Amino acid sequence: MSLAWLVQQAAAELSLFAAAGFLFFALDDLALDLIFFIRRAWRAMTVYRRHPRADSRLLADDVGAGWMVVFIPAWDEAAVIAQMLRATLERFDYPNYALMVGHYRNDPATAAAIRSVGDPRVVAVDIGVDGPSTKADCLNRLYTALVRLETEQGRRAKAVVLHDAEDLVHPQELRLFNRLIGRAGVVQLPVVPLIDPASPWIGGHYCDEFAESHGRDLVVREAVGASIPLAGVGCAIGREAMGRLAVMEDGRPFAGSSMTEDYEMGLRLGALGERTVFVRLPVLHGEGGVVASRGHFPATLSAAVRQKARWLGGIAFSGWDRLGWAGHWGERWFRMRDRRGPLAALLLLAGYLGALLWSQLWLAEQLGAPAMPVPPGLALLLKVTAALLVWRVVLRAAFTASAYGWGEGLMSLPRMFVGNLVAILAARRALAIHLSGGPKTWDKTDHMFPADAAR
Repeated sequence: MSLAWLVQQAAAELSLFAAAGFLFFALDDLALDLIFFIRRAWRAMTVYRRHPRADSRLLADDVGAGWMVVFIPAWDEAAVIAQMLRATLERFDYPNYALMVGHYRNDPATAAAIRSVGDPRVVAVDIGVDGPSTKADCLNRLYTALVRLETEQGRRAKAVVLHDAEDLVHPQELRLFNRLIGRAGVVQLPVVPLIDPASPWIGGHYCDEFAESHGRDLVVREAVGASIPLAGVGCAIGREAMGRLAVMEDGRPFAGSSMTEDYEMGLRLGALGERTVFVRLPVLHGEGGVVASRGHFPATLSAAVRQKARWLGGIAFSGWDRLGWAGHWGERWFRMRDRRGPLAALLLLAGYLGALLWSQLWLAEQLGAPAMPVPPGLALLLKVTAALLVWRVVLRAAFTASAYGWGEGLMSLPRMFVGNLVAILAARRALAIHLSGGPKTWDKTDHMFPADAAR
């Protein structure tokens, strides 16, 4: 039994495990693609032949402008919160809203930055505890403050809108929420990461992932009747819907112990029978761009790993325990897709290790060692998965190009390796956090507000 034989066996087993898993995932993605393109063709042949395509111009009037309250949780955000609030006040084209900003009593710098804005539409809320608690805890305390504010002012909010301290809001989003809340209990807009010239690889891979997930995945998710998870930004929850959840949860509608309270909010409200919708409304039809929330995402490897570990831990590990597998086939299908991240990371690791071992065998063969060929069955499986990977890569590039142009579309190809590395490292961190009992505080990353926000 030679060392070369042992290496070949290890390479074959790792490759078989990875290829079988990739084939399952690829077929799953292919089903999603099929639904997406059939739906798109059907709507082009039926709906859009009878009705013109809508764009943001239909939001021009102020009829029935309900009171929109924006929740902005803030811990250690002195560097960005004042810029964000000023830009939001300048950008929102809507007559009736308030920005409720939650800050901690041991974070005076953030409190001072909020007060410096000096606008009556900004409501600074000292949530009454030392920070950081969890983000969900901050949001729950903002909800309690909203109930008090409604009582004091003698009016009730139409919807609660969620944003983070680094978000660049769209001028028309509150008008869009005002139109749709009532017809739906939950509305999610696309999230469009901003290009960071200083981080074309780490920051850039978020652009690729959101272009695909918010360009295709959530569209299909709604089409099959599954609940829309919230992204925590650019989303609105009807006041009545949030009140229903608050009554059930002793006045705390956000899941206080969850790392992904926003994701859970959409699914929990969907389970209560509230309609959840994902809306891609063009700014002007045919000219590109949609009504969306924009912002910078982590630009360093460590920050990206921390953020994605929260997502993986909250959705794949804790979400499995907390939310289970309730619902019809579409709901269960997408919950499976949501929770496949840790397995995908394991498959990626196995695939890269297998490829490394095969490369060493090939190199030894070039130096005169006996050939150690890939078994025929495995070779066929690898060819099938490779063909499906080509389709996946082409589609990823196309979605990125549709949002950012073909330059970024081509960049998405090598950035897939960056995304894979982040996913592997994040899965390891998420598992460690989960096994330790979960996070006790808000594990946030540093934020950057776009310098050209006024444009």
